[in-house]
Amino acid sequence: MLRSIIEAHHGRTGRAAAVPYPEPAMAILPIIITGNPVLHTPAKPVTVFDDELRTLVDDMYETMLAAPGVGLAGPQVGVPLRIFVYNYPDDEGNERRGVAINPELWISPSPVDEPDEDADSEGCLSVPGERFPLVRSQKALLRAVDLDQKPFEIEAEGWFARIFQHEFDHLNGVLYVDRLDLVYGRRAAKAVRRAGWGTPGNSWTPGIDDLEG
Repeated sequence: MLRSIIEAHHGRTGRAAAVPYPEPAMAILPIIITGNPVLHTPAKPVTVFDDELRTLVDDMYETMLAAPGVGLAGPQVGVPLRIFVYNYPDDEGNERRGVAINPELWISPSPVDEPDEDADSEGCLSVPGERFPLVRSQKALLRAVDLDQKPFEIEAEGWFARIFQHEFDHLNGVLYVDRLDLVYGRRAAKAVRRAGWGTPGNSWTPGIDDLEG
């Protein structure tokens, strides 16, 4: 079921040929680029917890690390389900890696400051190679379940909170470029047009296409 869903949403890699869902030995999934409806439509709750879901999560981890990235949501690999993975170590280098299924997110009030091009610079694997500043809430509380349907809760601050907000947005059909202020929003739209994105059918595969380099 998940394989057929992924195949339905993948078009051409960058500007090349279509990329099929990989065989089980190939864990790297194509990443959908902005313009495909799956990225701009709210995802549905996960209702089936089975081996196929575990395989999807494993593949999402591998894809995220290969990109490289610190988070990846189901819609970004063509799966319109409320699930994302993350991998962001703390300041001491301790691993903070996991999967959030059917998450809920609470955030502190967002600062009203102007975005800083360095401190607030954000990127997205579905708008590869581009970065624009976006002010986010400094604190977030994530509640979700894991692959065993066990509930968990994480309090996050700073960039860890930013990651949760970014991935949670994906599950609601929102990309970070949709939240940019007028000036940076125009720059992002120009970059998307220049790359030939913004319409269905574009994707890229880490390890094959160098769009994040």
